[in-house]
Order: sequence, then C-alpha cells, then structure tokens
Amino acid sequence: MKTDNSMQQNFAILKKAEDIGILVLNGWKVAVESASLFLETLYWIVVGPFRGKPVDLKALFQQMVFMGFESIKIVFFVTFFTGIVLAMQSAHQLSKMGGTIYVASLVTISLCRELGPVLTALVLAGRIGASITAEIGSMKVNEQIEALDTMGINPVRYLVVPKFLALLFMLPILTVLGNASGMFGGYMIGVYNLKINAGLYIQTAFKFLTIKDIYTGLSKSLIFAVIITMVGVYQGLKTNGGAVEVGRATTISVVVSFILIILADCLMTGIYFFVKM
Repeated sequence: MKTDNSMQQNFAILKKAEDIGILVLNGWKVAVESASLFLETLYWIVVGPFRGKPVDLKALFQQMVFMGFESIKIVFFVTFFTGIVLAMQSAHQLSKMGGTIYVASLVTISLCRELGPVLTALVLAGRIGASITAEIGSMKVNEQIEALDTMGINPVRYLVVPKFLALLFMLPILTVLGNASGMFGGYMIGVYNLKINAGLYIQTAFKFLTIKDIYTGLSKSLIFAVIITMVGVYQGLKTNGGAVEVGRATTISVVVSFILIILADCLMTGIYFFVKM
C-alpha cells in the first residue's frame, strides 16, 4: 500500500512538472514567434521602400482615421470623467490638510505620467486590438491570408505595417488629447465646485509639471501601441477553425493586451523613477 501511494505521489509530481514544462515551452514559442513578427514588421518598414515596396499610404491613412479620429470621442469621455473623479477624490483628502489648491497639480501630473497613457491604451486595446484580431482572424479562417501568399503579396507588409504605423502615430496623439480632457475635467471641479480661482488653478496645474512627466507618458504610449498591434496581429494569424475561434482569439487578444499594458507600465515607471540613469 505504501508503495502504491508513493508511486501515485511521484506520478503526480511528474505530471505537474510536465505541465509546467509544457507551459514554459509554449510561452517561449509565443515569445519567439511574436519577436519574429515584430522584426519582420520593422524589416518591411525600413527595407521595404528600398526594395520598391513602400508602405501603402492610402491604407495607412485609412487606418489612422479608423484608429485615431474615430476613437476621439470615447477617449475624451473616459479621461474627462476620470479627471473629474480624480479631482473629487483628491480634494476630499487634501482639504483636511488645507491643500485643496494642489488638486490642480495632482490631477495634471497623475494624468501625464500614468492615467492618460494607460487609460487611452486600454480603451484602444479594447477597440482597436479586438478589431485587428477579428479582421485578420476572419481572413485566416477564410483562407484569404493564403490567397495573398499565392498572389505574391506578403501579408505582413500588406496587413500589419499600415496598422502598426497608424497606431504608433495616433496613440501618442490620443494620449495628449486624453491628458487635456482629463485636465479639463479636473478644472471643472476645481473652479466650479471647489471655488478655486481659474487663473490660480491653471498656474498651479502646470507649476510642478516637468518635461520628464510629459515624455514619460508619451514614451509609454509608443510601447503600448506596439503591444496592442503585435498582440492583435499575432492572435489573428494564429486563428484556426471557424467563427467561434475568431471570437475566442479576439477575447484572448484584449485580455493579453490589458495584462501586458499594465506590466509594461509598471516596468517603465520603475525604470524612469527608481533607476538612476
């Protein structure tokens, strides 16, 4: 009996080790394939024009309109109400110490450093990332990707590059818009609810804001753009099966993008503010 129990325990340990090994190998495979896709995208951006295959400007412009212009309203409202909530919550605490005026600088710095880039990226991960995966996944399921290969059209150059460049350009712009709308929300609370003088509020809002706060947020938005695009494209290209698998890949794309955005934000915040460079 003891021998049987020991064998069962050993078998359970081996099974767990096997599961961990499979998980690590699958993770490594995904990382390598994602890196390869990213490098191929960069290749067609840099080398493509010298090979007579420049970026399709019409497709690029269409993607910029879809990703940027059509996302303005949702980014505005999300960050505007975030600025309002942030101002109200911080005013409640700062008023206890007689520092209500510093609501302005707290809202401004918080938005530029963290909330503006992160919230904008999360909004676009849900809207744009899901759209990219659904589009490419549907093409993969319907064998349109193979049809492009048959016609001698590289799918990465034709499908991925315009999306990559469009989001890389538009996400920082939307981040700036998000920062401004969030500051406006804080301004509304500060001036009309907390009765802070409008000129004093604006002066205080930008008094403690530094160049580092601004470029930190904008550099984060560039990394977030890469994450959203690459995750969306990768999940789309790996879709197999039918419509159900397209929906599943879209869900995975959004969830993974959210996790990687938060992780990248954490790492970059640590690099910028806790590592002496």
